Amino acid sequence: MKLIWFLIGAVLVALPQTLEAQRQPVLKQIKVPHSYYYREMYLPQVTSGPSAVTWSPDGSEVIYSMQGTLWRQRIDSPEARQLTSGPGYDHQPDWSPDGRSVVYASYRSDAIELRLLDLQSGSNKSVLSDGAVNLEPRWSPKGDRLAFVSTAYQGRWHVFIGAISNSKLESPVRLTEDRPGGLPRYYYGAHDQYLSPTWSPDGTELILISNRGHIWGSGGFWRMRAAPGAELRELRYEETTWKARPDWSPDGKRVVYSSYLGTQWHQLWLMTADGGDPLQLTYQGGDATAARWSRDGTRIAYISNELGNTELRVIDVPGGLIRRIHATRRVYREPVGRINLTVLDGATQAPVAARVSVAGANGQSFAPDTAWRYADDAFDRNSREFEYGYFHTAGSSVLTVPAGRYTVEVSRGPEYRVGRATVTVAAAGKSEVRVLLERLVNMPRAGWFSGDLHVHMNYGGAYRNSPPRLRQQAKAEDVHVIENLIVNKEGRIPDVEYFSGQLDRVSDSSTLIAHGQEYHTSYWGHTGLLGLKRNLILPGYAGYANTGAASLHPTNAEVMDLAHEQGALTGYVHPFDIYPQPGDTSKPLTHELPVDVALGKVDYYEALGFVDDYEATAKVWYQLLNCGFRLPAGAGTDAMANFASLRGPVGMNRVFVRSGVPLDYRRWLAALKQGRSFATNGPLLGFQLAGKDLGDEIQLPAGGKTLSARVSLQSYVPVDRLEIVGNGKVVAEISLSGERTSAQTTVKLPVLQSGWYLLRARGNGPAYPVLDFYPYATTSPIYVTVGGQPARSRADAEYFIGWINRLEAAAESHDSWNTETEKQSALQRIRQAREVFVRRLGQ
Repeated sequence: MKLIWFLIGAVLVALPQTLEAQRQPVLKQIKVPHSYYYREMYLPQVTSGPSAVTWSPDGSEVIYSMQGTLWRQRIDSPEARQLTSGPGYDHQPDWSPDGRSVVYASYRSDAIELRLLDLQSGSNKSVLSDGAVNLEPRWSPKGDRLAFVSTAYQGRWHVFIGAISNSKLESPVRLTEDRPGGLPRYYYGAHDQYLSPTWSPDGTELILISNRGHIWGSGGFWRMRAAPGAELRELRYEETTWKARPDWSPDGKRVVYSSYLGTQWHQLWLMTADGGDPLQLTYQGGDATAARWSRDGTRIAYISNELGNTELRVIDVPGGLIRRIHATRRVYREPVGRINLTVLDGATQAPVAARVSVAGANGQSFAPDTAWRYADDAFDRNSREFEYGYFHTAGSSVLTVPAGRYTVEVSRGPEYRVGRATVTVAAAGKSEVRVLLERLVNMPRAGWFSGDLHVHMNYGGAYRNSPPRLRQQAKAEDVHVIENLIVNKEGRIPDVEYFSGQLDRVSDSSTLIAHGQEYHTSYWGHTGLLGLKRNLILPGYAGYANTGAASLHPTNAEVMDLAHEQGALTGYVHPFDIYPQPGDTSKPLTHELPVDVALGKVDYYEALGFVDDYEATAKVWYQLLNCGFRLPAGAGTDAMANFASLRGPVGMNRVFVRSGVPLDYRRWLAALKQGRSFATNGPLLGFQLAGKDLGDEIQLPAGGKTLSARVSLQSYVPVDRLEIVGNGKVVAEISLSGERTSAQTTVKLPVLQSGWYLLRARGNGPAYPVLDFYPYATTSPIYVTVGGQPARSRADAEYFIGWINRLEAAAESHDSWNTETEKQSALQRIRQAREVFVRRLGQ
């Protein structure tokens, strides 16, 4: 038995960074918007439980994907045999009608190819490897053709078919028409998409999913002949979110699919092959997805996340008996060993929750059989072959892995140093790895508590999350306050049942779980409502075309008024992925931020958030500050905490708030509003000016004076720049040396005019385990008034006046207002805000 002791303080290796290094999306050849939706909800995921299933011809066995490999199991046996392993991740098997082989999708070489496994010999070969993303392969009933989905044409989702001969896919052709939809789609591409083909029993037709003619949802059900250019006939429309995945029954009469019709979770439904009225088949908790008929039509296998993780179930049709197919004994394809991992607090020597990444030589990730597996949604291809995979541990975990050499990385948020170790696992061996986490700094001891202001506990992902699990995730990332923002995903609101106006009962003295709301209008901009006491604000969106909420009423200002009536804080979330240009009329500009800031509605600003361009987000913030507005820094990951693939776990983007001890939710929110905060994805900042703290104001006589700024940095990853920003410009640069992870100094700043100052830090490129574009942190401002004159910037006020003019014109011409009163009320608010900026031109 091998024993490895690893003390983080003793061996801390700086992560490689280059100016050229950058994070790029996983499977970047896909050319449709909102990758964080289709990545999780449509692309196959590496989950610790099953994710897709196919029946043997005789119905006695299934093959399913699990942990990135394929497994075979008899329905009446607890033993599963592994069929594939490495070098990539294998998904979506389909058993051939003759029972001899399985076709499946395999993620490798930065693409997803189709492969064929001979079940007798075990030989495995590629049948389609064209650099595209190829998914959902389905044998025709005669076993002579494959239907599948591919991005091979223009990077968009299309259905293809090809003949299979001598284990080769010959000349696949695109069946579906590439055409722009001509509709105002927000979450889906401008072109129509086509997904999830299923064959008719006679092999002449397909039923598939397409959003042709529809704005919302991934598509309804269409039927066509299995021939290029064949006409599509719409059978039924529902607002699906990628997971309908129909399967045509062997008798040709029925189709089983997944739908959340009338509920917040997917259930199995039956409809006729001609699109008749659907019939609900399952009534379980959580999602029931990826349904497949047995060949005799008496059973349906599917994937359930009712218990949190994914598992395989089979339901009798008719009858309704549901059986769980669980592998209690696993027979591996190749020699394996075991890693026994223990994570300890370096000071107390007690087990501690943490995030763990275990990767093999080629970058593939591994996790315990029962852990929720996660994967990053982008990665730096200069340093990795696959995206970073990880799981959360409560302090001890056991992993079964193929014999070989592994890298172990352990992190617990920015207050701890990162632990790394390597271990060689022998066949049938056990390797003990103990990681002692050394604390960089104890922020709570000084009254600073971190929070993620933007988390979605459930949002259509592979897993079903719950408050106890969310608390466990928070503890592993060492986050003290989690704002679960209840929000819609299309027509459903998965977490609506958890709102009570109080902290969730699973909260404890060090971890608070709050259920707030994200008001989700994609016209005016998304807002966060924290600390609602009475009710959610419903509908939770406005400006949704072709719905009963198509009107632009209510504006965000009106929503914020309703939230303030409940004692809530309001803020703008993930503000800008590009810098708004009021003079560029080729692009719409309907974001309401400057209106609401001018009217005093905004309590915080996500200076660090999901998919933001941090420079664009900062520039707009600085311009508002230059106009004399007080706007504290917040941060939120927008973590979809039940996703298997997500851009960072809860707390990746967090705000530290100095609210004092002990931790108290309402006091923490009040301190956030006061600006006692800094936002970060890693670097920890300290900043005082003339002895004043973040959020404070300094009064100086006319002419100003030189002030002393105290600056500190502690970071668990290297930082390349540490800067003091005053009135939107860098006024001091603090040099960093050595590991570039710490600094403490005093800087003299001549302050001659009214304005504001803050401290910010950033890296030049990505640095694991920060799963972000680059390390970045910013404090809230400290404000300075010189000679009693307010902070003003004519150029910045003119910028926002131009912005508001665009906003007014768009609102004036919008044709979906319910009443003239709604319209005039919104226009009045917009004009009032413009007057605020006009007045500041002359001051």
